[in-house]
Amino acid sequence: MLNAIENRFQGGMMPTIKGDLIQLALDGEFDVIVHGCNCFHAMGAGIARVIAAEFPSAFEADQRTEYGVRSKLGTISAARILRETADFTVVNAYTQFHWDGVGRLVDYDAISSCFGAVATAYPKARIGYPMIGAGLAGGDWAEIAPRIDAALAGLEHNLVVLPD
Repeated sequence: MLNAIENRFQGGMMPTIKGDLIQLALDGEFDVIVHGCNCFHAMGAGIARVIAAEFPSAFEADQRTEYGVRSKLGTISAARILRETADFTVVNAYTQFHWDGVGRLVDYDAISSCFGAVATAYPKARIGYPMIGAGLAGGDWAEIAPRIDAALAGLEHNLVVLPD
């Protein structure tokens, strides 16, 4: 059973779970997990690398999208994962154009658009996600969290953070 706690982000509330996002999905706790991607089919670092290795169909869904086009920002691709004890969808959210360079690579408007697309596509799902855009992509979580909260308002969703 999940032990949800609530954290404050700039005055808003975001339900937060401590754990491993992938393992929680495999344990049947989520219907949809979302992670951030770039527009160049590169899933070589961060949680994207782990997702590509664990769920090759998510990487294949990314490969079926157009390569290196800015118009992909703010869109999603998805792959359904069926395992003995799990049935869920991995959503590749195109939240950054490229992965190379210094500074902020995440596009805040793309975050809003991607999570809006998730809300539209999966309105009854239990949705889990990491701190998308706030790690390797250099974004400010205080800017990102309210965008996710707004896009998923009224839906069942949880930020998943690794235990201390």
